[in-house]
Amino acid sequence: MDRHRESETTCRVCLSGAAQQFCTAGERLYWRCRRCAATFVDAAHLPDAHTERGEYLLHENDPQDARYRGFLNRLVGPLQEKLRPGMQGLDFGCGPGPALGYMLAEKSCTIHCYDPFFRPDASLLERTWDFIFCSEVVEHFHRPGREFARLDAMLKPDGWLGIMTCFQTEDERFERWHYRQDLTHVVFYRRETFEYIAGQFGWRCEIPADNVVLMQKRCK
Repeated sequence: MDRHRESETTCRVCLSGAAQQFCTAGERLYWRCRRCAATFVDAAHLPDAHTERGEYLLHENDPQDARYRGFLNRLVGPLQEKLRPGMQGLDFGCGPGPALGYMLAEKSCTIHCYDPFFRPDASLLERTWDFIFCSEVVEHFHRPGREFARLDAMLKPDGWLGIMTCFQTEDERFERWHYRQDLTHVVFYRRETFEYIAGQFGWRCEIPADNVVLMQKRCK
């Protein structure tokens, strides 16, 4: 195995050395971690920033679209039950149409929006937050382990992290899976993956519905 392949045995999610080749699909090589069960694309096939931005511009995130709002409410609803008046949050990876911000503003919640392509206010990443939303974001992380560590640093004690992403499909359907076919989707999680991540950071983990995860940072 060459040097590049040796480096890929490090799982980009949990940072263990337990990754192994899983399959080739759509001409891209994927790796699977034996420890956290994450699946991720080979580093050679990560999209560049120009490709990513172009794909995100195709997304239709209209906050006035009832169907889209219903989709987002699968995350907003369970997390909103955890929030108290006066809390401030961050929509991390809001995209070109920050619909979550509009929805929460309607409910008298204060939320700021950050996106590396469309709202790149890095000062927001230096603050701490009562809650953070990552809706259809974590599957885009090129270095998930580093990103989850950053999210942990931005959460206040007892703060909540809300995640929505499609959980991994069955292995036999992986090659045909629509979610995999989006070239900006480069890492895929299972329920046990999120439970493993929670254990790494000492977070409390709840999975109120398929594809929805709530994490709470514990007081130390």
